Amino acid sequence: MSLSNTGDTDLREHLSAFRPLLALSMVMTETSDEDEIIRMATTAIPSLGPFRAEAVFFDGAWWSGRSVRSTEPAADLERQLEPLDRTGGALDVSDATWAWGYPLVSLDGISGYFVVAANREPDDHQQFLVGVLVQQTAAALTNAGLHAKQRLTAERLQTTNLALERSADEAARSMAVAQRSLAIHDRLTRVAAAGEGQHGIAVAVHELIGRPVAIEDRYGNLIAAAGPNRPDPYPKELPDRRERLLRRLREAGQPLRDGDRLLVLARAGDHDEGVIAVSGPDATETSADDVVLEHAATVLALELAHLRGIAEAELRLRRDLVEELLSGTDVESARERAHALGYDLDRPHRVLVVTGTPRRNDRDALFHAVRRAARDHDIGSLLVARSGAIAVLSDADADTDLDRFREAIDAELGPGCACRIGVSEPCDRPDDFPLAFGQAQLALKMQVSTAGPEQVTVFEDLGVYKLLAEIPDIGSVERFVERWLGPLLDYDTSKGGRLVETLTAYLECGGSYDATARAISTHRSTLRYRLQRVREITGYDLTDPDTRFNLQLATRAWATLVAVRPQ
Repeated sequence: MSLSNTGDTDLREHLSAFRPLLALSMVMTETSDEDEIIRMATTAIPSLGPFRAEAVFFDGAWWSGRSVRSTEPAADLERQLEPLDRTGGALDVSDATWAWGYPLVSLDGISGYFVVAANREPDDHQQFLVGVLVQQTAAALTNAGLHAKQRLTAERLQTTNLALERSADEAARSMAVAQRSLAIHDRLTRVAAAGEGQHGIAVAVHELIGRPVAIEDRYGNLIAAAGPNRPDPYPKELPDRRERLLRRLREAGQPLRDGDRLLVLARAGDHDEGVIAVSGPDATETSADDVVLEHAATVLALELAHLRGIAEAELRLRRDLVEELLSGTDVESARERAHALGYDLDRPHRVLVVTGTPRRNDRDALFHAVRRAARDHDIGSLLVARSGAIAVLSDADADTDLDRFREAIDAELGPGCACRIGVSEPCDRPDDFPLAFGQAQLALKMQVSTAGPEQVTVFEDLGVYKLLAEIPDIGSVERFVERWLGPLLDYDTSKGGRLVETLTAYLECGGSYDATARAISTHRSTLRYRLQRVREITGYDLTDPDTRFNLQLATRAWATLVAVRPQ
């Protein structure tokens, strides 16, 4: 069957494009330097079409488009590459119309990705050529790895031969290693048997390795340490980086280097219990260090899993007790259960209600953040999750700095997250807790309804809001609000206006135009227009002191009604 001249020309052009690829493949295959292979591949990419090599991820390391090994991963690309399979997929790369992640496939599976970008979408043939180049690159990298393994094997064989020649010395050294292993096993087993806890494990590892040791919980909080030069305060990683580190440790399944620290994960079943970290300028790995850390991780995992089981059981008992106290329960029965937990219910308490939204939208994250902050700042140990908030029975002293407690919660939740706290009046009897819970909820709602910032609001400090909320006849408050704000509320409802909000801010700012404009984020001319509409609709003289007093009282009563009405 004959081909047309056009078909012959296309075929010749396609075949001619393979020749340099074949030559490049031969050169890369003969190279054992991974950096050089990636440099050649990224340099060749632009010759295949309107492409640029954006990045290469291989064997846990990143290379930039200039084939420079990067110490920090490209976080955005890393997230996009995670769901890809052996076919690769489209990516979103800045300053590029088209981008694709090509997998580097070997016999062992996907070992990385080659990210290629272009200012326009290439045709199918050009994409095919890039795919061929990436396949050849993967083969060359695999071949380089095999060469490296072969060299390592040869070195080991040479070492073995030399060792055989000095068999007597080696036997003595082997005996020393065995004795060292027995010493490690004996020391850590005695820690576990004696119940010395996390601190005992840290001390044992420090004695065996000779460098500073820190034991962290899964969130990065320091729970035990041994050795000199411990930083104060102890540094804590951001949540996203911590999760990436835990994932690396899980995948490694053995001690792993992270900067100047040698880390190992203590894991029980499917739970990441904690991390052991060995640090110092001379923190270099040895086989003996690995044995110590792996054995210590096993002992630590058992210890933390045991403590977690006890804590979860006690936490359930405490949650049930708090839930019943806030709902109203038999006081004597509550006292007996509290006594069994070693807790005195008859001390003065306040009820705290905490709300906040963690970045990861993790329902348990807020509870654990509040629990840890309450423990660290001696706020209280009885708490429960209720309707999207956390209620805490606090037996802290009256002069306890609750702002520091709130800041600690924010730090646990991560950057960009902020919590609000409502605080009740003191209550001296357990049967006062339901009323105190309502007060803390109201303090929190008033903070929101008055457009206040995220802060701590104490019920006693609500002033006139507290008086309005405690009026038994709420209907009289509603009639007062209707008398002074009714026309403005009707106008806002029908027109979608913001007259009541504007009037409230104007009165709270003492009649200052500049302060009011800043408070509601509007222009002075818009503010003047809205206040003129208020005058026209109501007929009020906003310069009259009595009128301004009644209007401010009415706006605060309106905010109180918004807070106390059922949502």
